[in-house]
Amino acid sequence: MDMNMNNNNNKGKSKLKQNQKKRVELILLILYAIGFYAFCICRSLHLSRADHFSKLHGLRAGWLFPPRLNDVSDAQWRNFRANLPILTLVFGVFTMLANIAGKSFHFRAKGMSIIWLFLSLIYLSYLHGACIIFILLIASANFLLVKIFANAKYFPLLLWIFNLVFLFANRVYQGYSFSKFGQHWAYLDKFRGTFRWHICFNFVILRMISFGYDYHWAHRDSHFDQEKHIRRCHVCKSGKVCYQILQERNVHTNNFAFTTYLSYLVYAPLYIAGPIISFNAFASQLDVPQNHYSIIEVTWYGLRWVFSLSLMELMTHLFYFNAFAASGSWKKLSPMDIFIIGYGVVNFMWLKFFLIWRYFRFWSLIAGIEAPENMPKCVNNCQNLESFWKSWHASFNKWIVRYMYIPLGGSQRKLLNIWVIFTFVAVWHDLEWKLLSWAWLTCLFFVPEMLVKSAANAFQAEGALGGFVFRELSAVAGAITITCLMVANLVGYVIGPSGINWLISRFLSKEGLHVLGFMLTSFYVGTKLMFQIHDAKQRMQ
Repeated sequence: MDMNMNNNNNKGKSKLKQNQKKRVELILLILYAIGFYAFCICRSLHLSRADHFSKLHGLRAGWLFPPRLNDVSDAQWRNFRANLPILTLVFGVFTMLANIAGKSFHFRAKGMSIIWLFLSLIYLSYLHGACIIFILLIASANFLLVKIFANAKYFPLLLWIFNLVFLFANRVYQGYSFSKFGQHWAYLDKFRGTFRWHICFNFVILRMISFGYDYHWAHRDSHFDQEKHIRRCHVCKSGKVCYQILQERNVHTNNFAFTTYLSYLVYAPLYIAGPIISFNAFASQLDVPQNHYSIIEVTWYGLRWVFSLSLMELMTHLFYFNAFAASGSWKKLSPMDIFIIGYGVVNFMWLKFFLIWRYFRFWSLIAGIEAPENMPKCVNNCQNLESFWKSWHASFNKWIVRYMYIPLGGSQRKLLNIWVIFTFVAVWHDLEWKLLSWAWLTCLFFVPEMLVKSAANAFQAEGALGGFVFRELSAVAGAITITCLMVANLVGYVIGPSGINWLISRFLSKEGLHVLGFMLTSFYVGTKLMFQIHDAKQRMQ
């Protein structure tokens, strides 16, 4: 009895010491993180001083802290920011009309699909003008292909060939010219709208593939265990319906009508940039609007978006990260400043996409259609490639898992699948060598991570020492992974494959090695902080 009490006391003391050590470690990590960000902010402000203005492209007169300039060098962000007022007016009117019509006439899937198809075609007519004809023709051909061949064994291959042909052809021929089909059609080239249709059509292709697969699977028994999922899902337990259920549960074949299909392809709130939603989930919510988010939660979601927009305005007025990258001026900087600019560009890209995707998702939620959250985690809270890709364009990741990864064999062929998937992701974005370089670099970095993770799962850490060693090695691996991820994104979106040698030579110089050490140390500390956050979340559950 006494021996058991002594053992329990010893265990209690040991656990208390471990908790004290973790608290001390957490304090030290936070202090380092504060110092790191204070240094980055000071250095960034120094880089963005007035004597650099003449060398940078894309700076415009700002409205914060005049006469300070605003960095609008990123074309995508500049266009989105400039069109925010008109977009807000259009989506406000569209969602109001759709909601009033739905509630007044008690429309279900068929009625709501007609309402949204009508509104969305008005929207597309402004965006693409006469080029809407190309969209409707390709979409109609895909619908016929699905309806005729859906039960055939070779249907998935046929569906992919059809959509890949148009993915490449649209880009190669730059959206086609009406004059190519005869001079009597040439006058339509004067009415091509304000936005290139073949850029938006990349998202339409994902939706056409989704419709094809969901219709194909609707005629087969589902392998999705709904009861098991409900027992595990905290959303479903509360009486609501989560997105996973909406996606995996087959809809009735009557919902695969042409009007519902077209409404899905051109649904205005998600048409330009997503997030990407499966056909099953879209058709289900046309029938019964989402109940996951209450009116208060949607309102709070919108207010958080406004706050995030304020952060972006503050960032682009104070720090000119993207202007340095776009003008190529950073090549003349020291290795430390190159790291600061590179790190800043990654954070700018994350916040840009965060704002764009959440804006369109917000309007879709108001309309009663829930789409997956594209940025569920901050870019600075991802310590490995797998968690990064689950949190960056997450709806695309869900689409890839459902329509590519699993049909290709899933985890049984993981090492092979990632090469096929990332190559598709690259060409889906654009036909550029630098994007293919980004895709293949990411795959190269993915392979060792998967091997290490496989080995780690086989290795069971025993005792306090074993757990400590495993955690430290994981933090070191996380630091290396984050560095590789930064390099891959800079190659893919900034410097291109021709800049790899230059980047390596800069960081392997005498000055560069010190910066590389600082960078790895900072990312090591960041990874340890992520572990602390993960542990805190586990304790709260």
